[in-house]
Amino acid sequence: MTIAVGFEGSANKLGIGIVRDDGIVLANVRHTFVPPPGEGFLPRDTAKHHQQYVLSLLQQALTSASLKPADIDVICYTKGPGLGAPLVSAAVVARTVAQLWDKPMVAVNHCIGHIEMGRLITGAKDPVVLYVSGGNTQVIAYSMNKYRIFGETIDIAVGNVFDRLARVLNISNDPSPGYNIEQLAKRGTTLLELPYTVKGMDVAFTGIIGKLETLARTNKYTKEDLCFSLQETSFAMLVETTERAMAHTGATEVLIVGGVGCNKRLQEMMEVMVAERNGKLYATDERFCIDNGVMIAWAGLEMFRVGVVTPLRETWCTQRYRTDEVDVTWRD
Repeated sequence: MTIAVGFEGSANKLGIGIVRDDGIVLANVRHTFVPPPGEGFLPRDTAKHHQQYVLSLLQQALTSASLKPADIDVICYTKGPGLGAPLVSAAVVARTVAQLWDKPMVAVNHCIGHIEMGRLITGAKDPVVLYVSGGNTQVIAYSMNKYRIFGETIDIAVGNVFDRLARVLNISNDPSPGYNIEQLAKRGTTLLELPYTVKGMDVAFTGIIGKLETLARTNKYTKEDLCFSLQETSFAMLVETTERAMAHTGATEVLIVGGVGCNKRLQEMMEVMVAERNGKLYATDERFCIDNGVMIAWAGLEMFRVGVVTPLRETWCTQRYRTDEVDVTWRD
């Protein structure tokens, strides 16, 4: 039995997870840096948050799993992509722990972590993956030992649009801007016209947030209608590009991962499209779609089982680390 611990700190959520090689999650603890309403999270402040909580979270994870350091076989950490200072804050602790405990290390791509965690939890075999978060928006499918990106945002991520609208409307960041926008959108009744920008397989969202900021300044529209219109327009764009990827690959499964993937309205809209194609939709809840340490532990464990080990001198971080850069040697 091989056991891995994973450190995730690429954005405002610090997570530590422990998982066995049979897919059993032993611990999944997380602490979120929550800035005041109307503000975003700055890398410097987020890094300080991670530094403050990482050791207590590690102890909490070990206690929850009823394990000792000697029981751990491999230390996994997020190499990137993400915010530089928070990434380094988590990676430094992972490196230190690996040396203190005399354990090997595996550097993990954050996006791959989301995909592999989604596959583990849902049982999806070979899905088209819609990866949507505050920093990423990609339509992905596996082919020839790579997760190929069929389409992506050409400007900002869809989750970034939600975050920016929350700041404009002074919506609380607790528990997250996206969750609070989702709740407001449920009470929206009027669909406002927003830019719908799909370019082949790619999407663009800056036109949407620009128009929303303009509409918000007029004070003619309710927060509920602005949030409702954002969801309906941006999610329709994502459903369209995901359907195109399904048609191209012949896939019958769709897996939604990433923090925005928790949104029930996105899941509803995607479910309609997938059902019309006689397919099946897979999604996870907030325990696993939001950034967490277990996804890093599991992806790292899959890599470790096929012989991947990251030498200490190469355990650095990078803010830019594309999904399709990783050799997926653990899949057929």
